[in-house]
Amino acid sequence: MKRRTLIRSAIGLTAGLIVNRTYAGMLESKISQGSNPEDLLSEKLTPTMQHAREVALSILKPTSKELERGLRLHAESIVFDSYGFSPRAAIDGDAIAQAIEAGASDEELKDLREEMTMTRYISDLSERREYLDAWRASGVTCVFQNAGEEGQDPLRLIKRLARFTYVTDMLKSVVSKASSPEEIREAKRAGRHCLYLTGNGVPLTQQWNSVPDELRYLRIFFQLGIRMMHLTYQRRNMIGDGCGETSNAGLSDFGRSVIAEMNRVGVIPDCAHSGWRTSLEAARHSSKPVVASHTVCAALDSQPHARSKPDDVIRAIVDSGGLIGICCIPRFLKGSGDIAMLLNHVDHVTKNFGVEHVAIGTDVEHNSQYASVENKKVPRQPRQRDEFRSLWPNDNFKTTSEMTQSLAWTNWPLFTVGLVQRGYRDEEIRKIIGENVMRVSEESLNL
Repeated sequence: MKRRTLIRSAIGLTAGLIVNRTYAGMLESKISQGSNPEDLLSEKLTPTMQHAREVALSILKPTSKELERGLRLHAESIVFDSYGFSPRAAIDGDAIAQAIEAGASDEELKDLREEMTMTRYISDLSERREYLDAWRASGVTCVFQNAGEEGQDPLRLIKRLARFTYVTDMLKSVVSKASSPEEIREAKRAGRHCLYLTGNGVPLTQQWNSVPDELRYLRIFFQLGIRMMHLTYQRRNMIGDGCGETSNAGLSDFGRSVIAEMNRVGVIPDCAHSGWRTSLEAARHSSKPVVASHTVCAALDSQPHARSKPDDVIRAIVDSGGLIGICCIPRFLKGSGDIAMLLNHVDHVTKNFGVEHVAIGTDVEHNSQYASVENKKVPRQPRQRDEFRSLWPNDNFKTTSEMTQSLAWTNWPLFTVGLVQRGYRDEEIRKIIGENVMRVSEESLNL
């Protein structure tokens, strides 16, 4: 590393520590001065955050009393996103352009982009401020953070895990890594945020010498902090069929061994991207809770998305002690595709299966306000084929900006306001926005 780059990085990290202390001190000072914690949910919003709030409020139309109660409840409660992404930084467009000019491979460029969006707020002060402001505006205590690139190869899975371990090491005074539900409660008491880590695949040696040999990395990744794993990701693998497979063949014999090992180690089986039969059989086979951490209810549309779950699958997941996390993707929600439709899916689970078995797993992230400017600096790349993991049936749903803005990650406090409007009691809302995920996390651990 050149001396100038080293000095600049050191200055950025030192200044970042000051920003961390300033952020934590600002929260403590405002509360000690008598400010209501719920007021922090609406302060210093970027224009993008503010517009998203206005769009959601125009759909919900809460009374002042409903808004006040919802924001207060949100600020007081543990808010646990059952699957999602912490705020993302903008890329450094100039650096990406230079890498392209130097002949970087597609894989290298992909890694560079991820590295920047997932860690750049450590060294860039503008990104750091927005990162912390987005956390504050969301009022989220903990995110079940996507920390593993989709697949089974341990070397592929470990990259995001390393990035978020690095983030929480460097920013632990405000965003820490939790290894148990008690550490999440501790973060809430301390006014911090935290990440609880999930991997988008079960790490396998893929040598197929023996079942124990194939599964030996599962415990290693648990020891590194992973607490939940996808069984499949859209396509078929040796565990079972993904949601994009038309055959819907279900869980394999090896898949049953995988779930038994997950139960033994203390990792939550997540069938959000699994086929309907795979999901059903996984839930019935597991001795511990199984979840669909970010999905929707198939019953609410005559042509449900492949990523949805029908009622018989939801029943099996509920019977395992697990939960259904409703996501914030308009194309999956169908109908109006907005915050009101999100609440409709929550209502369906609570009315048919019980309020103890639903959560919100947004599956969306807040992107830096500087992202579009930086993206324009990158030269246009040749068209590429669709990635294997993204192959699933086409649908004709048209997503609008109003839908996506109403479901923005920083609108999390308005999800709680919407639950107030739907007539849920405070204790029920606390379960939906966090305590149900806490329960499943506690029941799954073998510590």
